[in-house]
Amino acid sequence: MRMALFLLLSWLAMQVQAASPLEQLTLPPGFHIALYSDQVANAREIALGAKGTVFVGSGDAGKVYALTDSKGAGVADKVRVVASALESPIGVAFKNGDLYISAVSRIVVLRDIENHLDDPPAPEVVTDKLPTETHHGSKFLAFGPDGKLYVPIGAPCNVCDPGPDHGKLIRMNADGSGMEDVARGIRNSVGFDWQPGTGQLWFTDNGRDMLDDDLPSDELNRITRPGEHFGFPYCHQGDTLDPEFGQGKRCSDYAPPVLKLGAHVAALGMRFYEGRQFPASYKGAIIVAEHGSWNRTKKSGYRVMTVHLQGSKVLSYEPLITGFAPNEQAWGRPADVQPLPDGSLLVSDDLTGAVYRVTYKP
Repeated sequence: MRMALFLLLSWLAMQVQAASPLEQLTLPPGFHIALYSDQVANAREIALGAKGTVFVGSGDAGKVYALTDSKGAGVADKVRVVASALESPIGVAFKNGDLYISAVSRIVVLRDIENHLDDPPAPEVVTDKLPTETHHGSKFLAFGPDGKLYVPIGAPCNVCDPGPDHGKLIRMNADGSGMEDVARGIRNSVGFDWQPGTGQLWFTDNGRDMLDDDLPSDELNRITRPGEHFGFPYCHQGDTLDPEFGQGKRCSDYAPPVLKLGAHVAALGMRFYEGRQFPASYKGAIIVAEHGSWNRTKKSGYRVMTVHLQGSKVLSYEPLITGFAPNEQAWGRPADVQPLPDGSLLVSDDLTGAVYRVTYKP
């Protein structure tokens, strides 16, 4: 009897070990997650083309990928590399048939890319006038409702006074001209989007490291006027002065976060959800990819979260996907989220080199 029980438990343990990592994930009732592609090394920001192409930037690989689902089956059946040998091209943005790509100090563009997926054109330089520092040098990209390209310039440090050339969000025309500052006091934003209806820009910002396990929190911020300062490096999370750079400063002088996301969660990509597939409560909510901590006693982040809103007021902050780091062992790290026209949601994972698709069916 004991031997039979031992064999049964051993068999069950092997089944758990052999289970797909996706089976370890937890989503709210009715939500489902499946593999869209596992051929995207170090998958980061996601952008959608006009003809349904899913473009994905990458970090370590130096490549940009184009994923196509020719059968409409919810799975990428072809993965192409449309650019390579670029410096940390995590950021991708699509406009008027062209794909814009960040490459630390440069932004390049692939013209008419969806008509040349099999023979992509050589990248054209839009600008090469961005800072060259690689610490927080990788850049998320997005075009705003004003038609301008928005680009974050992170602080080149964990914590320092970055001066006028860093720690900010800028914008420029699509040809690289007209570069101007939008907001300052931003340590490292790797995700932003514009709220439907208000047109206001919301963004995630990573808090400094090496202060405390639970301080400071990452931030979800909202820009209400041009030139706002969000506190870095003087004030963190809206209420905590930096022990070195906060001397003589007041947190009340800076724009506070709309929501504290948690210490060291490494909040990256975020998008407003405007689809109709998810329940009605998700309409207008923000979906946030939290990459996960690297310097905390107990891991935080490693999840995808939902911020439910009523206008600019936060109603709740709750998990959409958890289970990427069971028993403190991370097997996946969410990097970006991107709703699709059918209302499903793509999630990139740079640790496994995968893109997942989240659907809802009661």
